[in-house]
Amino acid sequence: MNMNDEEVIAAMRLWVEKAVIGLNLCPFAKSVYVKNQVRFVVSQARHLDGFLEDLDRELDLLAEADPAEIDTTLLIHPTLLPDFLDFNDFTIIAESAVEEHGLEGVIQVASFHPQFQFADTEPDDIGNYTNRAPFPTLHLIREDSLARAVEAFPNAEAIFERNIETLQKLGLAGWRALGLATPPES
Repeated sequence: MNMNDEEVIAAMRLWVEKAVIGLNLCPFAKSVYVKNQVRFVVSQARHLDGFLEDLDRELDLLAEADPAEIDTTLLIHPTLLPDFLDFNDFTIIAESAVEEHGLEGVIQVASFHPQFQFADTEPDDIGNYTNRAPFPTLHLIREDSLARAVEAFPNAEAIFERNIETLQKLGLAGWRALGLATPPES
C-alpha cells in the first residue's frame, strides 16, 4: 500500500462519514465532525518508537488546544502494525503514554484497526466492524467532551448493543456496499 497522507485522510473521512456517522455508530461524532473539530494526523514513522513520539506530540497538542478548535484527534498509521494483535498490544503502551503525560482522566484512547476483533468473537463476526477502520488508528478523546456527550445522550450504555444490531441487519454485503475498505476474508 503506497498512499500519501491526503489519500489516507480521505479514506478515513469516508469511513467517518459513511460508517461512524452514516450508521450512527457514534452518536457523538457528527457534531464535532461538522464543526471541523476532528484532527486527522497521519504518522509516517518507520518504527514504533517514532509512532510513540508522534503520539506524545499529539497528546500534548490536544491537551493544550482549545476544544472549540480541536476536540478530538485520529492518529493514523497506514503501514505500521498491520497485525491486529500487535496493534492491540501497542494500545496498552499508548494508554501508558496518556498516564506519563499526566493526562489520565483528561484524554482517553480508543482504537480502530482494519482487522479489529473483540475478545471471544470470531474474526468474521460482523460486530467487530464497529471498530474496523481503513488503517490502524488511535482515537484521542477528551474525557470532558465524552462526558458531556454521554450526559446529553439518553441510554448511552446501550450504544454498543445498538451498534451490533445495526451491523447485524446491515451484514457484510451491506458493509461492502458502503464502499469501505474490508480486510481480506480469512
